[in-house]
Amino acid sequence: MVASVKARAMSASLKLSSLALGASARVKNIPKAGATFLRLREMGLLPGTMVMFVRAAPLGDPLEFKLRGYLLTLRREEAEQITIDP
Repeated sequence: MVASVKARAMSASLKLSSLALGASARVKNIPKAGATFLRLREMGLLPGTMVMFVRAAPLGDPLEFKLRGYLLTLRREEAEQITIDP
């Protein structure tokens, strides 16, 4: 029963890469391992941070987000590993 509740909660989570153009969301979770994600945490991409999707490159990768007063560009594969609350 607990597993089914967790599964529903996980399926309700959206990925940062699925955010609509101009929409804002709050970061829910980021991966805890890897040099790339250490760098992102150092740049302020932490759980609870508000992010806004600004634009995507013409072919859809990379993606640009506004957070904490600056613009951050991420690869789509990086943005897919970050969960958000709309």
